[in-house]
Amino acid sequence: MANVTIIGSEKSGRTSLAGKLGKKGTESDITLYNFVKGDRIYSFVDANGYPSSFKTLIQAINLSDIALVCVPSSGLNAQVGECIIALDLLGNKRGLFVITMSDKSNPAAISELSEKIKAVTKGTNLEKWETIAVSNTTFEGLERLKEKIFALGEEVRNAYTAKKDLPTRIIVDHFFNVTGMGCVVLGIVTQGTIKEHDKLTLYPTERQTEIRSIQSNDVDMKSAPAGTRVGLALKGVQSKEFDRGYMISQKEEVSSKFNLKCHLTKFTSGLGVGDAVHFFAGLQDIPATITAMT
Repeated sequence: MANVTIIGSEKSGRTSLAGKLGKKGTESDITLYNFVKGDRIYSFVDANGYPSSFKTLIQAINLSDIALVCVPSSGLNAQVGECIIALDLLGNKRGLFVITMSDKSNPAAISELSEKIKAVTKGTNLEKWETIAVSNTTFEGLERLKEKIFALGEEVRNAYTAKKDLPTRIIVDHFFNVTGMGCVVLGIVTQGTIKEHDKLTLYPTERQTEIRSIQSNDVDMKSAPAGTRVGLALKGVQSKEFDRGYMISQKEEVSSKFNLKCHLTKFTSGLGVGDAVHFFAGLQDIPATITAMT
């Protein structure tokens, strides 16, 4: 199982591409598309709330194991640049650049755009990412794109296998009530293996809960290892107690003060004591104030 975020500018063709890669599922500012074929199970995450909300971009990236950066064949733009900077800062290692709407361009122009992408990503985590041109109209390049995604997915599978015996941790991204079932949450098992009737804790509220049942892609499961996107019916908690990014695990530490070692990009004008910033941790975010610097 792998989670693939699809990002880019609003008219980059990202939503159309997501629809070609999977079946539409849960929809909000982040829309999920599911692909299941044999042991190939993928969740594609369309950050459709971006660029209106920068938070959506960060959350979509932090939900993913693989990123697809959609670049329209008309050329690079500010949103693509923002996506590149965000992916580099967040340390994403696996991904592809997808030149969309290739049917509206020509081979020479697409080759030139590929070289521009190489130039702007030089020195970043993305500098070795491949570029693939696709058309959602003629389907050109889509099969090649899928094969590249599947190859990266094998790397992800191996990475999750190494985490299946670690302490349980589930990151929640959606939550709601279901009549006759109660609280249901959607999320990803990022490490460990969960089982029916496991007694765990919701963080940061430190509320106790129990897993009533587990589903993945509408299939009931007795257990789910690291890497699985799950729907959990929970006992002892209500959906109104959740927020995106809340964690269900065995034990975590909760704090409201942090000492951080930061790296500033060359595009940052600088930071100082008293500055207001926006702090992101996984899918969680909160306004913060810098109180000291060394």
